[in-house]
Amino acid sequence: MRVLIADDDAVSRDLLGMILKDWGYECITAANGEEAFAILESDDSPQLAILDWEMPPMDGEAVCRAVRALPRERYTYLVLVTGRGRVDDIACGLEAGADDYLVKPYDPVELRARLAAGRRILELQSPLLETLNLCRFQATHDPLTGAWNHRAILEALERESARATRESSPLGLILMDLDHFKRINDGHGHLAGDEVLREACRRVHAAMRPYDLIGRYGGEEFLFVLPGCDLAETTRLAERLRERLAEEPVPCDGKAIPVSGSFGVAEWGSRKMSGVGQFIRSVDEALYRAKSAGRNRVEA
Repeated sequence: MRVLIADDDAVSRDLLGMILKDWGYECITAANGEEAFAILESDDSPQLAILDWEMPPMDGEAVCRAVRALPRERYTYLVLVTGRGRVDDIACGLEAGADDYLVKPYDPVELRARLAAGRRILELQSPLLETLNLCRFQATHDPLTGAWNHRAILEALERESARATRESSPLGLILMDLDHFKRINDGHGHLAGDEVLREACRRVHAAMRPYDLIGRYGGEEFLFVLPGCDLAETTRLAERLRERLAEEPVPCDGKAIPVSGSFGVAEWGSRKMSGVGQFIRSVDEALYRAKSAGRNRVEA
């Protein structure tokens, strides 16, 4: 496990580092509180930290308070080390957010035991965070395709449209409908239909930009939210998605099932819109035109 050692005294810092390395820890060091906090606020920060209290200009107590104010779920176990040994000092350090407290000169045996206690707490947290992340994913994603579900993609569209209005930036929207999907279900069975949905989602997702969003809007309908795209760019992307989708049949149980899609596109603010509902109606009307014109095409 990685551990941060923050101490403005180089000798103390190096000595503690040698001890911890002998115990199997990977050590990262900081010469003052500001360096320590910069490390601890990073996404890849150590989860265990030993902080000396006296580190001007930002002492260990201030580092504890700053770490506890960070908006994160992953916990950081903080141990304060100082020459202060009064009860009110200890209480002050714990109230600042420290999990444990050692008074100099400390016994290495005690330090090792206290760090082991911290590791046990952190190890208990890991499966809880994994479960939490899994629950969040299941609550916001379609279980068949892995795309955002209906509610989540509409919430994303609300956020992106508000940002586009606030920043006066373009926002594109695509509504895709798989052509003749009922025929696939009726002719090949629902398991084959599920495989077509999964593969169709995989293909179009691979052709999108990393920050574009895709959600399963209905049974065989998918909604794409495209930040920074005007109508021309949205149309070009929709054409790329259409080509990628139809470039080859979907193999399923030894059969090759042809697949294609019809696409409607629209741009936020290209017409006066009272809200997201009207934005979706615009793209839905464009999709209807694409289907009426023969399917496997893009219409704005």
